[in-house]
Amino acid sequence: MTRSKTMAALALAAVLGAATSQFSAAQVLKFLHRGTPATAQSAASSATATPARGSSIAPGAFDFYLMALSWSPGFCDGNPSGKGRKQCAVGARLGFVLHGLWPQNERGYPSSCGGSRSVSKAALDETVGVYPAKGLARYEWRKHGTCTGLSPSAYFAAAARAFHAVTIPDVFKAPVASQTMAPLDIMRAFTKVNPGIRPGMMAVVCRKGELQEVRLCLTKDLRSYRACNQVMQRSCHAATLKIPAER
Repeated sequence: MTRSKTMAALALAAVLGAATSQFSAAQVLKFLHRGTPATAQSAASSATATPARGSSIAPGAFDFYLMALSWSPGFCDGNPSGKGRKQCAVGARLGFVLHGLWPQNERGYPSSCGGSRSVSKAALDETVGVYPAKGLARYEWRKHGTCTGLSPSAYFAAAARAFHAVTIPDVFKAPVASQTMAPLDIMRAFTKVNPGIRPGMMAVVCRKGELQEVRLCLTKDLRSYRACNQVMQRSCHAATLKIPAER
């Protein structure tokens, strides 16, 4: 293991108090040590959850999927210019929504892969109740969906299945007041209600001290979660995060 990986893992464990939690520094180091595709696939095969049952997902030229769940109130606080106006309107009452389902490589990711950029109305209907707006869904198709090897309809259907297969912890369901949590406690809340998710398979994204996203790594067939070292290493290292209440 490189010195940078070791220091990142120890910093994450120390800052977030992992020594007294179910995720020890040793566990974090263990997942960071799994740096090759072969070991990542081994972790995936040992996961018990099946996030997206159904027909197999068509393969593309990438290694795994990264699903980004956006905490809508945090997104809205970080976009005062009016982006996502409907999503951020008072009374929208949105919590976690799907930011995107992204093809990912062990290092880096493909984007804007060309092909058909148009999306039919029928395909967009798959996004209702998943993405916060159809405009975002169109953008996600152009930047990420075109790299999956799927049609727009199949891509959005797969994204919907993966999104709905995640159990959102009760603490994030319609909170009426803002709260604070450590990033590791946010991870722990998700692993508690989603047995197939383990510490090295997710990341918490923050901005200016607020929760922005929870990101989960899935196998290409979307049937299990899997280790993703590069994603995990970019997880938020703040001691605590503000979790703004729904609007």
